[in-house]
Amino acid sequence: MRYLYSALFYLLLPVVVLRMLWRSRRAPAYRKRLAERFGVLDAGIPGEAESIWVHAVSVGETLAAAPLIESLLERYPGHPLVVTTTTPTGSERVQALFGNRVFHVYAPWDLPGAVRRFLRATRPRLLLIMETELWPNMLHYTTGAGCRTLLANARLSERSAKGYARFGALTRELLQDLDTVACQAEADGQRFLSLGLPEQALHITGSIKFDLELDAVMREQAAQLRSELGTGRRPVLVAASTHPGEDEQVLQAFSRVRETQDNCLLVLVPRHPERFDDVFLLCQQAGWQVRRRSAGALPAMADDILLGDTMGELVLLLGAATVAVIGGSLVEHGGHNVLEPAAWGVPVVTGPYMFNFAEVSELLVAAGGMIRLDDPAQLGGCLQALLGDPQRRLEMGAAGQQVVADNRGARKRLLELVAGHMES
Repeated sequence: MRYLYSALFYLLLPVVVLRMLWRSRRAPAYRKRLAERFGVLDAGIPGEAESIWVHAVSVGETLAAAPLIESLLERYPGHPLVVTTTTPTGSERVQALFGNRVFHVYAPWDLPGAVRRFLRATRPRLLLIMETELWPNMLHYTTGAGCRTLLANARLSERSAKGYARFGALTRELLQDLDTVACQAEADGQRFLSLGLPEQALHITGSIKFDLELDAVMREQAAQLRSELGTGRRPVLVAASTHPGEDEQVLQAFSRVRETQDNCLLVLVPRHPERFDDVFLLCQQAGWQVRRRSAGALPAMADDILLGDTMGELVLLLGAATVAVIGGSLVEHGGHNVLEPAAWGVPVVTGPYMFNFAEVSELLVAAGGMIRLDDPAQLGGCLQALLGDPQRRLEMGAAGQQVVADNRGARKRLLELVAGHMES
């Protein structure tokens, strides 16, 4: 089955390349470093030591993996650390967070030749794949090279499981190449088992996103930002990681909020940078006074919206929020990380589509730290009521922080699994 998959990938390769070039019209970084996608690197890992390979797809996975990567750098200084991503935004985050402390390139496309070239250049002893980024050739050739494989912080929604089930033979073959799957929740693990994962490979470790650390520097920066945005004088509504079709809904809800909170500031943060200009124009065309975060000027009290058009600042912006709305949940995308605002003690509101974060959402809703709407049309009324109820916001914020505190420890459990593979 894998041979058929590989043949199909080769046939579709011109389409894949053209799609990259098409995306580069809006995000020029997509046309750069294309050789890395074929496993052709300017230089390999120096020396003879085997590496540890961490693969994260984009910004979200990179930020989730960042504390784990720091621990790996500290614990295994004799092994070069290779960190791969598939998107330019993920690449930018890796370089900003770790600089030359890690060896960073794009992950090779899942072609036999590309993967083999990459493995020869990087010599991994252990591959850690963040969340559920599974590629048949990557796993087949990595395992064949004697490298151990660990799927870390794994999650598998019902929808994704049904998708994998359509390719049952290929999925079973793929899962047989995983030495360890460290799942966020029992339900995720059961879905992996139903698809053919060997039972001895499964471990339930929890989500490393609960181990988010808001250090003293971050807290000081957030306090400064709250002062700059005037959070003490007006409510600040942060709409985080919005997708197409959501910005319009957020702006409509914001109009409703302004009926009772006429000085409220909306901080609108699109998920993808290629959408920054479009969302800026959308806000202007709706008649709002908008400033761009990238311009550097602080929003005045007369400004309505601050466009979060910078990279790597979302956690900081959430630290200045009165209430946070999480994108990807007002359309059928599956939601994004709700633990970042919860860790700050910020009340969380989402739409109904949180299937990618179902277990975490259930914990927060049950504790009272999050409101999950039945219908996106309810967003305006919900925000209007919440912003008018300071006591409820305090209670929700405290409940969210308690959920985060009660579920820490996944990184420690994950590092124990890593140690078992490195020592074996």
